Amino acid sequence: MTSTSYPEKRRFSRIPFDADAHIYTPSGDLHLHSPVVDISLNGLLIIKPENWQAKKGSPFNIDISLDASDITIKMQCLTAHIDEHHIGFSCQQLDLDSMIHLRRLISLNLGNDTMLERELSALIDH
Repeated sequence: MTSTSYPEKRRFSRIPFDADAHIYTPSGDLHLHSPVVDISLNGLLIIKPENWQAKKGSPFNIDISLDASDITIKMQCLTAHIDEHHIGFSCQQLDLDSMIHLRRLISLNLGNDTMLERELSALIDH
């Protein structure tokens, strides 16, 4: 888990995740690559790259490739918070395949289908 100074207001379980995020600007230009710290149905947390220039609220497309497969989770995100070491992204849109893969990943890590269903309901209501 991470130790950030943000108040814990989360409705979605964060899953520690070992992968790289490929971060693109909305125009499709490659922006940066960075390790993922954790992921949820509502977003992700990455390690802040040294040359990060964008501000809170900036839109990005983020691709996360799952190890040992050709599966990629594709998210359209906004930067939700930025601190000295991390950047949090709020997911604004997922394609259906990405949602299925992310749901499966979280289900396997939570080990509790009831909790997952609550989070999916919260996501739909959000």
